[in-house]
Order: sequence, then structure tokens, then C-alpha cells
Amino acid sequence: MRVTGTWDDGTAYDVQITDGAVTGSRRIRALVGQFTGKPVLLGPLGPQRPVSVTDGATVLGLLRRHTTVVEVRP
Repeated sequence: MRVTGTWDDGTAYDVQITDGAVTGSRRIRALVGQFTGKPVLLGPLGPQRPVSVTDGATVLGLLRRHTTVVEVRP
């Protein structure tokens, strides 16, 4: 899946989330590394799962929580 968005400071990012890897943005990789193993909501009301690089849904949930996601493509 490919995700495009912006940080609070207006910086844009474009990342590719595949099984076991997040590529395209050093800041996003650092964010995912920082929160790996910690719970994140997959939607506004849940469910909640621990962040894992191998789970694209948890990475997307983390990006939605900490950045402004503009576009998600399969």
C-alpha cells in the first residue's frame, strides 16, 4: 500500500508499506520504529492492536494518529 500525507509542520511524505518494510521516508520509519509494539487504534473507535512493520493496518493507524493522511492507494 502507498500512503501520502503531511506532518504538522507541513512537510510532505510518500511511503510504501509492504510486508515487513516501510520505505520512502526516514521520519516515518523512525516513527514506526519508535511505536513498534505499542497499541494503536485501527479506526476512530477501535479495535486496538500493537504496531508491527508486518501489519500495514497498524502502520496506517499510526500514520492517521500522528500525521495528516491525504491518500491511501493499494
